[in-house]
Order: sequence, then structure tokens, then C-alpha cells
Amino acid sequence: MAKRRRLETPSTADLDRIEQQFRSETGDRPVIGRGIAPISQVAAESAAMVPVESTEVRAARARSEADASRLADAEARGLLIVELPLEQVDETAMIRDRMVMNEDELMELRLSIAANGQRLPIEVFEMEQADGQGPRYGLLSGYRRLHAVRALHELTQSEKHGRIRALVRPRTEADEAFVAMVEENEVREELSHFERGRIAVIAANQGAFANTEDAVNKLFATGSKAKRSKVRSFALIFEELGDMLHFPEALTERRGLRLSAALRGGAESRLRQALSSHHPADAEAEWALVEPVLEASELTPRPSPRGGRPRTAPVRQGWIDDLTIRTSSGIVIRRGRDEKGHTLRLEGRALDDDLMDSLMAEIRSLLER
Repeated sequence: MAKRRRLETPSTADLDRIEQQFRSETGDRPVIGRGIAPISQVAAESAAMVPVESTEVRAARARSEADASRLADAEARGLLIVELPLEQVDETAMIRDRMVMNEDELMELRLSIAANGQRLPIEVFEMEQADGQGPRYGLLSGYRRLHAVRALHELTQSEKHGRIRALVRPRTEADEAFVAMVEENEVREELSHFERGRIAVIAANQGAFANTEDAVNKLFATGSKAKRSKVRSFALIFEELGDMLHFPEALTERRGLRLSAALRGGAESRLRQALSSHHPADAEAEWALVEPVLEASELTPRPSPRGGRPRTAPVRQGWIDDLTIRTSSGIVIRRGRDEKGHTLRLEGRALDDDLMDSLMAEIRSLLER
């Protein structure tokens, strides 16, 4: 069995020798007190060189860092209003839903901006930057405001009208951009029936939606079922007669629905021939060209999907007299009046609870405008 080594306390000479050896290995750096490790000494010297900040300075720095973080977050989310040079904003980056702008209302907007400044910013998104060009921004909403500010700048050549206040929104998918544009115009200045149908077709053709049906359902998701049905009718008019009509925005709801019904019945070629026969001077002259085709189409009996013998006499559709109209589905609407007010009477097998609910909602919407 090995003997245990007996430990002995080092003498003063041994300690001096160990210290001299330690100093020769670690250099000439002075040692602060016996028994302090070199890493501790380096840390102490570094701490002595760092200035001591007061509580107020540290608090101010923390606030600045928090403000910078909030600013960066707001900029990333498109919540900061910036001023952009007019030439950097491209309103053609998206096909617009608005076809006609009221000149009187535009003049009123220009005068308001000239007197009080631009109260509401436009909305834009940053576009891909081409080589050698500066930043470019595509217009999402604020078409009328942009035109008003540009008109003021052309008129006054004032530097203050050479820039426009804008919110730079994050880059979005095409369908979201179209929805944002339509919602903005629906709220601020309601689109015409034809403008709604037109933008649905264009958005679908540009690949933002699967098809026109999908575009209508998503662009006008908050509208009633009856409203979306009307949009689809005017979308059909744009698809088949958009290149022929000179005054499509003047189509009323009733005329548009008659026109779409005729198109569904196969009257497209006859309507195009009628529209190409003359160049109408106004909307009424244009309607006079197509109305005879519509009347002939409404007198044509619709084929029965179940077969059987044809009807002995065609049932007239459309306006039968000043107070009665028959729809293509066979529903008859009669207008009347008594001591309490106006009445509408609806008759037909196609009527059901869902359709009546939609009609009530649409009537309410019309009366509350």
C-alpha cells in the first residue's frame, strides 16, 4: 500500500519564489493585491475606463430606442404620412374603377385643398424601382385628390402643391389592392352600376381573381345577394358590348337589366349591329338604337329546358304598361297607390322567402341613400 504524501505549509521564501515565477509568466502588469486572478484584474481595469451614466441619461436613451422601434413599426405597417413629389405617383399602376368624374365636384375639391390644405392623404404602394430611376409609387386610393392637387400645381406652379401627402401601404396582393380601391370609392362616391361590372371583369382578366364570378363575390362581399346579381349583369354588358357603347355609365338599373337579359337570350349580334348603324350623339340616342332589339327579344318565347310542346303564344316580358312589369323569370310586379301610400304587388312561382329577404334588403338600401 502506497504511503500518503504529507503536505507541508510553504515558507515565506517559497511564496516569494512562486510570485516571482508568476510575474515572469504574465508580464510586467502590476498585480492589485495578492491572490487576484489576471481575468479579474483585466475586468477591473476595463470597468474603471467606462464612464458612469446617470439614471436620467439611461432613461432618455431607453425612450429614444423605444421611439425608434415604434417609428420603424409604424413605417412598416403603412401608418406614417409622408410627402411625395407628384411625379413619383403613378395612377396608371392599376386599372381604375372610376370612369367619369363630376367636374363640379372636382372644382369644389380643388378649392377646398387650396383654402385648407390636403386634409386626407392618398394611399400608395412602393413599386419596383427601375435602373437609373428614383422611387415610384402606385396609387391605391385617392384618385380624385391626386387629380385635384395636380391641377392646382399646374395652375399655380406653387411649390407647396408640388408634393402630396400619402400613406405608403405595404405591398399587397392584386386582389387586396382591387378590393381596397373599390371599397374606398363605394364609401366616398358610389360607383355606377356599369363601373362596378367593368372593374370586376378587368380585375378577373388581370389575374387578380379566378373569374368574374369570383371577382364580384370578393370585391362586393359586403353587398347583398341582389346587389351582386346586378353587378354580374352589368359585367356581362361590359364583356359583350363594352367596346360598342359610347355612354355606358348612363345606363340605369332597369335598362341595364333589360340589356343583360337580352344578351343572355342570344341577342349580342343583333345588338352590335344596331349599335354600329349610327354614331349616337347622347345616351338617349344610343338607347333608341338598342331598344327595338330588346323589345323583339322580350317577345321571343324562351325554350323550355324540359322539352314538351312550345307555347301557343309568346308571353311578353319587360314593361307591360306604366304600372306593370314582367321579369324573365315570370314574376309580375304591379305598382299601386292607396290612401296610405304606394304599394308593390309581386306575383309568380319563382318567389320564395330568400328572394323576398333580398328584395327587402335592397329596397331598404335604396331608401336609405
